[in-house]
Amino acid sequence: MPRVHITAPSRLHFGLWSLGDGHERQFGGVGAMVNPPQLTLTITDAPQLTAKGPDADRALAFARRWAEFHHRATPTCHIEIHSAIPPHAGLGSGTQLALSISAGLSAYCDLPTQSPQELALSVGRGLRSAVGTYGFAFGGLIVEQGKLADELLSPLECRLDLPDDWRFVLIRPQGLSGLAGEDEANVFGALPKVSPSISDQLIALARERLVPAVVAADFGLFAETLYEYGRLSGDLFAARQGGPFNGPKLTSIIQQIRDVGYSGVGQSSWGPTIFVLTPSQHTANRVIADLRLRHDASTLDLLVAPPNNWGAQIHVSEESELASRT
Repeated sequence: MPRVHITAPSRLHFGLWSLGDGHERQFGGVGAMVNPPQLTLTITDAPQLTAKGPDADRALAFARRWAEFHHRATPTCHIEIHSAIPPHAGLGSGTQLALSISAGLSAYCDLPTQSPQELALSVGRGLRSAVGTYGFAFGGLIVEQGKLADELLSPLECRLDLPDDWRFVLIRPQGLSGLAGEDEANVFGALPKVSPSISDQLIALARERLVPAVVAADFGLFAETLYEYGRLSGDLFAARQGGPFNGPKLTSIIQQIRDVGYSGVGQSSWGPTIFVLTPSQHTANRVIADLRLRHDASTLDLLVAPPNNWGAQIHVSEESELASRT
C-alpha cells in the first residue's frame, strides 16, 4: 500500500476587499503563503480509519467528509499528524489541514490529481476566502477575485512568487485567539455592509500597487502598501474589532513596530498573529531582537518565516519500498 507524506505551509491573509456592499463579487482579497509554521502528516495503511496527533478528531471528520463527497467507503488508513499550524491564530490551520487530508486521501486511493476547486469542495472549504485554497496548491502571493452568488469558490485573479530574500516576522501574543468556524460565520452575518468606494480603494491598492511591487521586487512600495491595505481592510471589521486591528494589544504592538521604522506590518485575518515584512533574514533577526527588548519574551511567540512559493508538497512511496530500505 502507498505511504503518503504531506507538508503544507501557513497562510497569511492581508484582508478582504468586499463585504456586503454593491459589488457583484463578495469577499475577494490578498494573502501569501509562508513556512514555518507548517503542517506535516502521513497517511499509511490500517485496518480502519484512525488518526493520531494534534487535530486528530478534525482530521477524521475531514476524511469522512471527503469519502462522502467522492461516494466512497470510509478509507482504511491511519493519519498521523506530526506537526500542526497553531489553531485560531489567523494562519489558516483549518483549511490547510482539510486540503491536506483531501489531497492525501486522493493520492492514497490513487485518484486523479484534484484541482484546487475540487479539493476545497470535497472538505467544505472556501466558503468565503479562497486565498488558503490557492495558496495550498501554488504558494506565493495570492489575489482572488471574490465570489459571485452562484459560485462555489472564488476565482483566482493572479499568483506571483515573492522574492526569496524577503522574510515575514510572525508575532503571536499569548492568551489571545482569533475567530473560526461557527463563531466567525455568526460575526460575518452581523457585520454592517461596506461602502462600495472602500472596496474600490482596496481593489485598486491590490491591483495597482501590491501586484506591481512584487513584479518589480520593490520592497518599499510593497511594505508600505501592505500596511495601508491591511488597515483599510481592517476597518471593514471595526464593529467587531473596535478598529482596524483586533483589540488594544494588537493595535499597540503594530503601532510600536511602525514607530521604530518598520512599515510593512499588519494583522493576518482575525489575528492574533501580526506579521512584519522585512527585506532580509538579517533585518528579520533585528526586528525580533527589538521586540525582545520591548516585551517580556514569555508573552510573545516570535518566528521568522520565509515566503513559500511552491505550496504543499505531496510525496507518495510504497510501504514495501520503505521496509526494504530499513
